[in-house]
Amino acid sequence: MKTIKVVAAVIRDTDRIFATQRGYGDYKGWWEFPGGKIEAGETPQEALEREIREELDTIIEVGNFIQTVEYDYPQFHLSMDCFWSTVKDGNLVLKEHEAAKWLTAEDIKSVKWLPADLLILDAVTSEIR
Repeated sequence: MKTIKVVAAVIRDTDRIFATQRGYGDYKGWWEFPGGKIEAGETPQEALEREIREELDTIIEVGNFIQTVEYDYPQFHLSMDCFWSTVKDGNLVLKEHEAAKWLTAEDIKSVKWLPADLLILDAVTSEIR
């Protein structure tokens, strides 16, 4: 099975995290932490900075590593490095996503998360309480 290596930003503002809703593909309408594929020659942190700049017109500061999520989707294996992040500059403008919202620990499970992203919700929730 093909492995796709991606990164995800858990963008934090005190006790809230930023989630985006996919606007395309098999999982259109599902929620995720923003990010994307790592390109040749990039570190995970560089890929995350580039992806957020491209998708959300925002400059982030990539913080501590949270964990790597390994998940088998029907067509591929996903390996996703997740990092805490904060906004350095910009207004999180949606360029590829259908919607976005800030979620607290109390309402983090109110959206339909992608299966791989679900695997880090407990770690994220315990940190933002």
